[in-house]
Amino acid sequence: MIKTLYLRVVLTFSAVVVISILLSFLIAMLLYTNRISTEVLDNLLKVGKQLVTMSNDYQPLEIKSFLEASTKLNDGYSLILFDSSGDNVAFSIQSKNESLNIKAEEVEQVLQGQIYKSMYLNYGYFGEPTRLVVGVPLSVKDKQYALFVMPKFTEESRKQSRTLIITVLLIVLIIGSVLILIASRYIVSPIKKLTLATNRLARGNFNVKVTVKRKDEIGLLAEGFNHMAGELKQLEQMRQDFVSNVSHEIQSPLTSIRGFSKALKQPDLKDEDRLRYLEIIERESERLSRLSENLLKLASLESEHHPFKPTTFDLDEQLRRVAVSYEPQWSAKQLDMDMDLPRVKITADADQLSQVWMNLLGNAIKFTPAEGNIRIQIIPLTDRVRVRIQDSGIGILPEDQERIYERFYKADASRHRESSGSGLGLAIVRKIIELHQGTMDVQSEIDRGTTFTITLPILIHPTKKH
Repeated sequence: MIKTLYLRVVLTFSAVVVISILLSFLIAMLLYTNRISTEVLDNLLKVGKQLVTMSNDYQPLEIKSFLEASTKLNDGYSLILFDSSGDNVAFSIQSKNESLNIKAEEVEQVLQGQIYKSMYLNYGYFGEPTRLVVGVPLSVKDKQYALFVMPKFTEESRKQSRTLIITVLLIVLIIGSVLILIASRYIVSPIKKLTLATNRLARGNFNVKVTVKRKDEIGLLAEGFNHMAGELKQLEQMRQDFVSNVSHEIQSPLTSIRGFSKALKQPDLKDEDRLRYLEIIERESERLSRLSENLLKLASLESEHHPFKPTTFDLDEQLRRVAVSYEPQWSAKQLDMDMDLPRVKITADADQLSQVWMNLLGNAIKFTPAEGNIRIQIIPLTDRVRVRIQDSGIGILPEDQERIYERFYKADASRHRESSGSGLGLAIVRKIIELHQGTMDVQSEIDRGTTFTITLPILIHPTKKH
């Protein structure tokens, strides 16, 4: 069994070369044998006519001596002379059996004054014809003869022609095989590089790159491999960051809970301190619960089996209910809540969109200073609706605006806020908007506020994952 691509390519190309040479030779023989044989017959006929003309001109006393002398002058052909009784005399014939190829009816045809041309093909090595015969009538001293002219193929000439052809074919085969060996290395070399890189990638080394300076299919394969390796490296980095962030977010409340739980064991602890410690434990437990809930929700949204239940409802009424639910928070900070909500009906998953508005409005309230203002606006379009939530909060740095949707990412400006989340809220919001085939845009300036703009189709169907 062939186990290497290199050997497979070499053997395949070699077989192609051998088959191509053989087929080319056979096709050439089929195409040109008749043409060459016709030219040889024409030359033989010319020789026969010349002999007849010379015999008529010189009227030799002995026709046999004349023909024997002519064959000695030109050793390229053989002659067979038949008289009217069928007896024959051969001149310059290597084998006596050669005369047996001429039939009695052919002799009779020439004796009657007709010219005869015929091919006796005997395909031996490489298919060379061994019998080409031309018969011409000859009259000497009122006697009729049939003179047959044949080309002379000596055994030496046949061996030389065979040797020449075999040598040429072997040279072509050797040169072709050497070139195939070189070409196969050129073809297989980048594949070997890809194999080695794939093995390193399988062992967890994502810092691999295949350098192939080619633009063909193998070059495209190498380019695709490099892209895949880069994506896997980025995915691995994201996985490590995710594990690190989750560990950090979980460790922080657990540390607080463990520390204040130990403090509660003190026998001389005052009641007000005990209540304060219990409140901290409760708050940290709720934070841990929200983190776990958000992680599960984000994982569910990114799966193919998250339920999507579209219903038709009033979007403006939903936004009003969300704003009312946050009334204690924005009233405590004396925020000015401005709502411009014309009536708009939308078909979507109400629970998911409610979570979007609660997250965005909660962030706006959380990060807006006291006596600031928040504006919620609905802008109806032809087949879409635009929701804009604007605050006068501390804003987001330009370099942070591109990363606020990443899991656990917290902008620098948010580190100065009194309340901090897990960094999963906006990631969940963006995923929900994507499932609703909508778009999300953010505009923000430091100390001047942030505006989130959500654009949704009026009639929403769940997106299909591939």
